[in-house]
Amino acid sequence: MQSFNPLELRIKIFADGADTASILMLAKDPLIKGFTTNPTLMRKSGVTDYMAFSRDLLCEIPDKPVSFEVLSDDQAEMKRQALKIASWGKNVYVKIPVTNSLGLPSYGLIHELSHAGVMINVTAVFTLDQVRSVCRELAGGAPAVVSVFAGRIADCGRDPIPHMKEALKICRDMDHGIELLWASPREALNILHAEESGTDIITLTPDLLQKMKLFGKDLDAFSRETVLMFKDDGEKAGYII
Repeated sequence: MQSFNPLELRIKIFADGADTASILMLAKDPLIKGFTTNPTLMRKSGVTDYMAFSRDLLCEIPDKPVSFEVLSDDQAEMKRQALKIASWGKNVYVKIPVTNSLGLPSYGLIHELSHAGVMINVTAVFTLDQVRSVCRELAGGAPAVVSVFAGRIADCGRDPIPHMKEALKICRDMDHGIELLWASPREALNILHAEESGTDIITLTPDLLQKMKLFGKDLDAFSRETVLMFKDDGEKAGYII
């Protein structure tokens, strides 16, 4: 079976999570080029102080991109939070949702922040119209990332690969400083899907990073290991037929 070297991938891998120990361990891995997190992941990991968590992390990771998200629905408050987050470090990207929870677009704010020098990671992007509108506002501004939730698009029964290829074309046509990110992958194979689509970055949770170790594995050996797992679990459970 042909071996697989993840370091030969063109796409950049960002680790997605909020567990400090895991993040600091991954920060030493040359495969990991950056980090993303969000309030949902922080809450699941038991983070109680948003700013303390973020700033402590940046003290340990000063040289790789790290994305932190604003918490407000109000445009003026989003701007205040974004400027504060951006001040935490030169490697910080501020995550701005493409709309607020009422569906009101954040395009004007994205333009203002980007052209003021704030590196933006526009998050929760789904449609190509959103990609087009976002890129129009980011063009000519600071380096930026557009995070398209390809995994959730796939959850809707739609093939994300052609969608991401078209999104990439829009990004490139607008500004070569805008990177496209494949967000919310559902399985390890999505790494290769993202690579195929030309996407610049993919975010991976620790469980998907672990599954990358299976790439290139001999399927006969994997079959035997699976049968052995079933056998051992049946014996440990004490099942009788």
